[in-house]
Amino acid sequence: MEIVKHRSMDPFFILLLILLTAPSLPLADLDSERAALLALRSSVAGRTLFWNATNQTPCNWAGVQCQDHHVVELHLPGVALSGQIPTGIFSNLTHLRTLSLRFNALTGSLPSDLASCVNLRNLYLQRNLLSGQIPLFLFNLPDLVRLNMGFNNFSGPISTSFNNFTRLKTLYLENNRLSGSIPELTRLTLDQFNVSNNVLNGSVPVKLQTFPQDSFLGNSLCGPPLSLCPGTDTNDSSPFTTDGGNTSKKKNNLSGGAIAGIVIGSVVFLLLLVFLFIFLCRKKSSKTTSAVDVAAVKHSESDVPRDKSIPDMENGNGYASSTAAAAAAVVAVNKVEANGNGNTAGGAKKLIFFGNAPRAFDLEDLLRASAEVLGKGTFGTAYKAVLESGPVVAVKRLKDVTINEKEFREKIEAVGAVDHQSLVPLRAYYFSRDEKLLVYDYMSMGSLSALLHGNKGAGRTPLNWEMRSSIALGAAQGIEFLHSQGPNVSHGNIKSSNILLTKSYEAKVSDFGLAQLVGPSSTPNRVAGYRAPEVTDPRKVSQKADVYSFGVLLLELLTGKAPTHALLNEEGVDLPRWVQSVVREEWTSEVFDLELLRYQNVEEEMVQLLQLAVDCAAQYPDKRPSMSDVVRSIEELRRSSLKDEQDQIQHDNNDIEL
Repeated sequence: MEIVKHRSMDPFFILLLILLTAPSLPLADLDSERAALLALRSSVAGRTLFWNATNQTPCNWAGVQCQDHHVVELHLPGVALSGQIPTGIFSNLTHLRTLSLRFNALTGSLPSDLASCVNLRNLYLQRNLLSGQIPLFLFNLPDLVRLNMGFNNFSGPISTSFNNFTRLKTLYLENNRLSGSIPELTRLTLDQFNVSNNVLNGSVPVKLQTFPQDSFLGNSLCGPPLSLCPGTDTNDSSPFTTDGGNTSKKKNNLSGGAIAGIVIGSVVFLLLLVFLFIFLCRKKSSKTTSAVDVAAVKHSESDVPRDKSIPDMENGNGYASSTAAAAAAVVAVNKVEANGNGNTAGGAKKLIFFGNAPRAFDLEDLLRASAEVLGKGTFGTAYKAVLESGPVVAVKRLKDVTINEKEFREKIEAVGAVDHQSLVPLRAYYFSRDEKLLVYDYMSMGSLSALLHGNKGAGRTPLNWEMRSSIALGAAQGIEFLHSQGPNVSHGNIKSSNILLTKSYEAKVSDFGLAQLVGPSSTPNRVAGYRAPEVTDPRKVSQKADVYSFGVLLLELLTGKAPTHALLNEEGVDLPRWVQSVVREEWTSEVFDLELLRYQNVEEEMVQLLQLAVDCAAQYPDKRPSMSDVVRSIEELRRSSLKDEQDQIQHDNNDIEL
């Protein structure tokens, strides 16, 4: 009887057992995933993987995202991971959909258990030191949409098994050591593709010929979009090649007399060219003139050779290197004015200074100064002028001024009257019919744009969090002061090349008030990355539009990316949209400049400044804060950052005492 009774209770006990254990099954899975993440951390280190091992759930760890009690995304970009990833970690992370390990120092080959992550959609491995052939097990992940393995040491051929990735949209394999030919990837429908700087040879497959040349450069490839492959005859339909192999025979049918005639004709033609050249030179040298043609000077300025390693100011890189031709151009322009060509009925023109400061130099001193080109900006070309008496000034030569002299003087005198520690002061100006010059204090450290996007080598000055937040605050204070001058007063051209820096890296805003002096055609499309969507006329920029431009500037400061780049990332969108998409779809640290990722004690402040930048760059003007609100927010987060730093120092000192 007992046995029967016991058996009759079996279903009840089984059901009870299921009910009691079912809730713990997801937690058990999460425990295994947590253990796998901790094993990954212990294997490859990482200066920013400060995961709290006592926390039972990894879903609150930085870079980890969960869904339905499983880790589905792991974002660890630029966190100094090093060494080889061991096998046995990803077999416990089988629900991963996104894995980002880019910008680290991982070595060796990929672990074979990565094939267990069958749900993987996005795999970002670029800029590591991974090596070996592209493993075959990788092709067991047919749902991949984005695959970036660029800037590693992968070798061997590109397998035809890439055709397994029927959903793949992005394939980046550039800057590796891949060899052989590119296979026919007929089953793929790619939006983005790059295999440049490998050891590939052969012809570009027909289906990939729609991608630009940059996708294939640095190899031994041929065919569209590159040059034609050797042996390809573009004149197959020509009557000279219709008789099979007799082409060479036809070429040899020329008689000796015909050849001699061709040679004699060529010599006569060359002699005629020489005589014509001598005649033109003598005619030109016989002409004399008592004055320099301003138009010719402007033409020579446009032909100044530039150091291509340092882009011009409009591209955001501030002060460029000097050239003798450019120096001669500006001196020649000044001589035009000094010789009287720029005079009007009022007599000889001169520099007009602002304020009551002593006149340390005059126009004569300026034209005798040695000059070098700083760069070409939205409103004209800027020069560095070193005066014989010692001072160094920056001279901006305006272009496309559309207003008359009276209106120009009224507007420029209003600019000269503005005085604030975060603004580059306008010291003097010069006006004539043909030339308009502005004289500013010279900022020796150049522009923020040059510091962010210029030298990337060993001599680069890294911008830490303290410097960047200080620059952001200084620029914001300068713009806030401009806005305080009246509801209709705005800057109109806020961008990183107009944020100049002193020797102590204090930010000063330049080029304010100049948008009112020139025509709308003077603002090129290249500054559209900073321009608010509602702005149609660059001369009519509201204060809210200034806030938008400043928001883009903040994003540039935080990400290290210039908004004027054609492609900022794999999605190829503008800077505000790119940041918003990454924050929405991935972990926020993906957007930060690598130089900022080492400062983990200020992560919260960095995220706060990023959120402020996104608010400033809101699509609709009424959603944007005022510059006063922006200044207060930056001041608060800088105070918070300073307090955290002091607390950390005190904590370290206490540890030392103990």
